[in-house]
Amino acid sequence: MRDALLRLLEPAIEALGFELIDVEFGQQGRGGIVRVFIDLPSGADRQVTVEDCATASHAVSRVLEEEDPIKGRYTLEVSSPGFDRILRKPAHFERFLGARVAVELKVPQDGRRRFVGVLKAIAGKAVAVETDGVTISLPLERISKARLKPA
Repeated sequence: MRDALLRLLEPAIEALGFELIDVEFGQQGRGGIVRVFIDLPSGADRQVTVEDCATASHAVSRVLEEEDPIKGRYTLEVSSPGFDRILRKPAHFERFLGARVAVELKVPQDGRRRFVGVLKAIAGKAVAVETDGVTISLPLERISKARLKPA
């Protein structure tokens, strides 16, 4: 469902001048919850405002009403990505080179699925994370979740 919502909502968000960072979908109480995280493009001279979130929320609501991908009741939330933002696209990793990250893989690599360290590079289809004094190359297609991990 997450990937389908990303594909469905990204054009509407980008048309407003925002970047769609991530979408979460889950159950909450008797209905569902859809959380949409937006940001301004890299290099913007301001932060996402409450008004930006309201504008994006209206656009997302229209798309969800027209396409009706979610059956039943749900609550929609639109917000900025926060300090522990998701890193999903190569451009996200590029933007935060040098930052502390937490990366979880779909399958273990060298006996581990979780790596916390400094994002050192992105090259081709892999990111390099320095953890425990060693730089490890992690293929993007094997990453199930990556977030900034502020100290």
